[in-house]
Amino acid sequence: MTNLNFISLYPLWPELMLALFAFIFTVFGAFRGNTSTEFILKYMAGLFAFIAVLLIGLPAEKVSALNDMFVFDRFAIFTKIVIAVGMILVCGLTSRYLREEGLTKFEYPVLMVLAALGMFMMVSANHMMSLYVGLELQSLSLYVLAAFRSKSLRSTEAGLKYFILGAISSGLILFGISLIYGFSGALSYNEIAAQIATLEGAALTGLVFGLVFLLSGIAFKISAVPFHMWTPDVYDGAPTSVTAFFAMVPKIAAMALLVRLLSGPFEAVFDQWQVIIIFLSIMSMLWGAFAGLAQQNLKRLMAYSSIGNIGYALMGVATGTAEGYAATFYYLIIYMMMTAGVFALLMFMRREGRALSQIDDLKGLSVMHPKAAYAMTFFMFSLSGIPPLAGFFGKLFVFEMAVNEGLFALAVIGVFGSVVAAAYYLRIIKVMFFDHGDEPFDNFVSKGRKLVLATSLIFTLGLVFMPAHILSLAKQSTQTLGLYAYTQAPEADVDLETLKDEPGLLDN
Repeated sequence: MTNLNFISLYPLWPELMLALFAFIFTVFGAFRGNTSTEFILKYMAGLFAFIAVLLIGLPAEKVSALNDMFVFDRFAIFTKIVIAVGMILVCGLTSRYLREEGLTKFEYPVLMVLAALGMFMMVSANHMMSLYVGLELQSLSLYVLAAFRSKSLRSTEAGLKYFILGAISSGLILFGISLIYGFSGALSYNEIAAQIATLEGAALTGLVFGLVFLLSGIAFKISAVPFHMWTPDVYDGAPTSVTAFFAMVPKIAAMALLVRLLSGPFEAVFDQWQVIIIFLSIMSMLWGAFAGLAQQNLKRLMAYSSIGNIGYALMGVATGTAEGYAATFYYLIIYMMMTAGVFALLMFMRREGRALSQIDDLKGLSVMHPKAAYAMTFFMFSLSGIPPLAGFFGKLFVFEMAVNEGLFALAVIGVFGSVVAAAYYLRIIKVMFFDHGDEPFDNFVSKGRKLVLATSLIFTLGLVFMPAHILSLAKQSTQTLGLYAYTQAPEADVDLETLKDEPGLLDN
């Protein structure tokens, strides 16, 4: 029997670190008060940078832990590194914003760390109970963050709507899990897969019915139509830094959870769940495109953009192949980087200390801040999928995967939705360059936002020089998906030097 100690639990090192530092930050904030918020945010960024480096160095061999409830493999490593990078970008966007909006409270970074802990657990879940625990840990933290501006009626309303609808989605997930357990007699992914192979008739139908409920709950978490109803109101009412966080990071974890579910225990019922994913993809692309045309508020516009882009990402999932899953995460990484740049610019847009919220507020930006206007133009073109910017390659690869698997109608609808959505992206460019505004903008003073903006812009413009490099890493990670025998976590007497000799994520 394995003796549990720090060495034998190396697959859980990132999660243990996040839990430990959430406690440390809480105690430190309790003693130092809200003046410690920016200090905690800086150390939080350093924490995620260290975790990303640690994940690269950990053995990439596929192992299970916690009685097979937790799995650690290349896919988990890759996805957690992406989440860690997203959290670093969010830290860069957040610090100055909290001071500007009078929201400097030490609980803010603590909640973000706890949300990240939930995301890490979701990515590595190999059991329905660990799936649910990770999902709820993330969700409970996000509910509070959405309502963090407690003196604002809109923020409180956003948090309440998110909580109520989130509770409904959790109920759907639990009901789906109960049906799956009732018809398969199992909660472990491995055991569910083994039982599905023996089911037929009414029993198999009942299990698929449970899967429908489970997918419905997860669709809420990624804001896929028709489970998107919370997204515009929450994006609009939440503090802008929280909106940026929602748009960038949680969807990656939820998509990883979805992909691990569909490629593992439910791979045998691919024909049934593929129809659901195609429906979610089509509805999200079209609704995100057409509903966005009527928006005047910038954050609501980004909400519908997020809904549409989830539809494109789901195209890769609908293929049911490792290459399709890789294209999905490639697309999500590109979207995360573009979104970080857009929100950095939106958070810069202030007049007399007041944050701007309407598209018409961008009038005259090309005259008063031409560099910002051109940067926003690049991001809008990239979100539209115009070559040779990063967004073009994201859409190109998911469309290619769909065509390769014979999903021609889905690819055509995706192209159509992309053309329609380009109208509201180009409208922003038109307002910046062709509409005149007289009121000057405040000076751009946040170093963190400038760094995030520069990083996003370099990525958006520079991906053309190595468009397939990240996709190659994503393919390496998704090749490990599926259910085959896991290696148990190492015994307690394994030396750290042994671990250093194991292949890491970036090894071929």
